[in-house]
Amino acid sequence: MNIPEFNIQAVSKTLNEALQKKIDLKTKPIGALGLLEQIAFQMGQIQQTLTPQLKKPAIAVFAADHGIAKTGLVNPYPQEVTFQMVLNFLSGGAAINVFAKQHNITLNIVDAGVNYDFGKINGLIDSKIAFGTANYLEENAMNETQAITAIEKGADIVSQQFEKGCNIIGFGEMGIGNTAAAALLMSEICNLPIETCVGKGTGASKKQLIQKIETLKKVKEKHGIHKNIMDTLCRFGGFEIAQMCGGMLKAAALGIAIMIDGFISTAALLVAYKINPLVLQYCFFTHCSNEQGHAKMLDFLNVKPILNLSLRLGEGTGCALAYPLLQASCNFLNEMASFESANVSNKEGE
Repeated sequence: MNIPEFNIQAVSKTLNEALQKKIDLKTKPIGALGLLEQIAFQMGQIQQTLTPQLKKPAIAVFAADHGIAKTGLVNPYPQEVTFQMVLNFLSGGAAINVFAKQHNITLNIVDAGVNYDFGKINGLIDSKIAFGTANYLEENAMNETQAITAIEKGADIVSQQFEKGCNIIGFGEMGIGNTAAAALLMSEICNLPIETCVGKGTGASKKQLIQKIETLKKVKEKHGIHKNIMDTLCRFGGFEIAQMCGGMLKAAALGIAIMIDGFISTAALLVAYKINPLVLQYCFFTHCSNEQGHAKMLDFLNVKPILNLSLRLGEGTGCALAYPLLQASCNFLNEMASFESANVSNKEGE
């Protein structure tokens, strides 16, 4: 299978010394702003400037359905909730609508493969691959053509935001059953037993969680050894996961800062990382989800989350909540006085 190519450049280290010096000489003890200093440094690296600015922030919420969800074996909520929540996004009633509006973030709702015919509806980006994936208990979730098309469509959506002046974008999702797909991808990519990757998703009871784990064990046993990352994506992935993956790779290729949300968004990033590890240099991990496997995903990638609010909602809500801290990091770098400009004495001898 031909994997779509993305020309991602490693972030230049040319300004590293100047960035660190500018951060250290602000009117504060060295390191006193903690993670904000690391964020400012990384943003300066990505934008290759000592004065990084966030422009026209956007979040794309990719929605799709999963064939497994029709069985009820891995999801306490019926599949219909996916399209119902998409309509809720479009009417402005979801948590992501509230948080995006609060911080003036452009919100894009994407039909990547919902099992519903929306027709022509204002505000919805039609990027549908099919009416949901196939049931991976019986066959691959998607074929090679669908996987490649999904990656390309996700890339196109990011390109459209870039053309509008966006230089920071977050990725969210909606899809009943997609925590199961994410757990399968995580298990394969991180080489972890499935039971350590599976969580409650949308709120499974103890009995439902046991059933979910046993079902996904059967899925892994059925599919056996995988050839490569695209083979893994075809077997287990969702159209929303594949489109997020393509969007993340394209964002990095365009030099756009990437906000990663929770468990499912990070699963998409794991796939993108396996396709091109350089994508990681452009990513900010907005929070650590309360979904069991997410912390292990972050450990695998050796990255730190910005927030830990016990969220497990998805929708890109972590991106919207963390965005003001990313903005604050740029602001202190650009606007805070240095010891010299403020005529404040630095440590003796400096």
